[in-house]
Amino acid sequence: MSETPEEPTTPGLAEPAAQSDAVVQPPLPATSARVQGPVGKPRGILFVIVLSIVTLGIYHLYWYYKTFEEMKRHTGNGIGGILGLLIAIIFNPINWFVMPSEIGSMYRGDGRPAPMTGWTGLWILLPLVGWFVWTIKTQGALNRYWGSKAASS
Repeated sequence: MSETPEEPTTPGLAEPAAQSDAVVQPPLPATSARVQGPVGKPRGILFVIVLSIVTLGIYHLYWYYKTFEEMKRHTGNGIGGILGLLIAIIFNPINWFVMPSEIGSMYRGDGRPAPMTGWTGLWILLPLVGWFVWTIKTQGALNRYWGSKAASS
């Protein structure tokens, strides 16, 4: 009597389960093309600064919302517009570090070197000019990213 190993069966099926000869592929590296959402809107740096000052910060709250929302829709990651706005209203300094971090993640996810990290938020601590430097660096990096995506479409 020769014993043959039984074929594995799936419960409820009379036939043995088919053995898969498919090769399991490793996950794709971050530099591979990924499906991404819509590209965000480039905004003039001076426009953001002037409107934020003229509206006494109200436009800047709107800017936080739109920027975080565009990044989330494009990458599928991040805190999104509503949470970004709530953080800006409740304790804004968190956004000084989160936004540059998310921008850096967008660049790295695209296989490019990140122009900024969360540490970019430290610029805002410079007296008098910190907010301007931070806004210029942040909006500038966003404009370059959105511009590169619009050009490659």
